[in-house]
Formats: sequence, C-alpha cells, structure tokens
Amino acid sequence: MLDFIARPLKNRILDPLAQPLGAVHPNFISILGFMTGVLTAWLAYQQQYGVALAVWLLSRTLDGFDGVVARAHNRQSDMGGYLDILLDFAVYVIVPIGIALAAPSQRMLISVIGLISIFYVNAASWMYLSAILEKRAQGAAATGETTSVSMPAGLIGGTETVIFYGLFLLLPAVQIQLFWLMGALVCVGIVQRFSWALRNL
Repeated sequence: MLDFIARPLKNRILDPLAQPLGAVHPNFISILGFMTGVLTAWLAYQQQYGVALAVWLLSRTLDGFDGVVARAHNRQSDMGGYLDILLDFAVYVIVPIGIALAAPSQRMLISVIGLISIFYVNAASWMYLSAILEKRAQGAAATGETTSVSMPAGLIGGTETVIFYGLFLLLPAVQIQLFWLMGALVCVGIVQRFSWALRNL
C-alpha cells in the first residue's frame, strides 16, 4: 500500500549514489541484499536484535538499490527481476524462522508457521494475477511501473513488510502477536486481489 509513496522517494535518494557504480552488476547487489538478509536471520536466532535490526535495514536498502543501479546504467533484465524477487522471498521466509528458532515455544512455532503459510497463499494471489495482467498487455509496461512485471497492490506490500520485520526485531516481547497481526493484514490483501479479480477477469 505504501510502495507507491516509498518507491519514488527511494529512487530520489538512491539515484545519485547509483551514478558512479556502472562497474557493479545489479545482480551482485541483489545477492549482497540476500546475504545480509540471511545474516539478519542468524543474528535474530542469536537474539542480537539491535544488530539484526541494523543489518535488516541494510539488507532492504541493498534490495532497493539493485533496481536503481540497473536503471541508472541501462542494465535492466528479466533475469535480474527474477533473481530479485526470488531472493526477496527467501529472505522473507528465513528471517521469521530465525526469530522463531531463537525461542521455539509451541505458540511461537505455530505463529511463524501461520505467517509463512499465509505468505504462500499471498504469493499465489499476486503472482498469477500479475502473469494474467502481463498476458493481457495490462502489466508494468502499460502502467509505467519500474518493476519487471506488474505487482498488484494489497494492504501489505514491500514497504509494510520492511516495517513489520523491523518491529519483529525491535519488539521481541510481542513477536508472536506481531506475526499474527501481519498475517491477518496480508489476508486482507489476498481478499482485495481476489475481489478485484472477480470484477475484472
């Protein structure tokens, strides 16, 4: 929901930093973002939440920077877009698992299984819809989106995910409640997209 505000702001901030980096391949930045995401999960598992939060913010900055560098130097590619989303989804699974394994009570494990299960359904809700929009020539090229393919918006998007994961690390005492809250809000997005599909497909 906030991506349409955050993306232009991110581009304005990061564009000047991308100009001198023509020799750096965007996929390398994507991989660095993934590696720092894995480090976030490890630090969370070690219950080093303050450091994990800092590394998490670095990870997501790198995740946003790869596309900026690609556009600045005309190096956009379908492979780059594919790698970016694949590594994002891996990070979004690994970090909650790291958090859950730090204090693996039954309630914690159930909540993280619930969240990841909802992510699975959410991925289907937007990825297949995205494929249909691209097939109908109503996707990213038609709407002017800077992503490789159209990403139909829901209540919880990339920006909200970064915020929620930050809260998981900032407020460890209420992690279980935050897992369920995020899962419930992601479900709202699934319903939003399904409702849109019923009206438009």
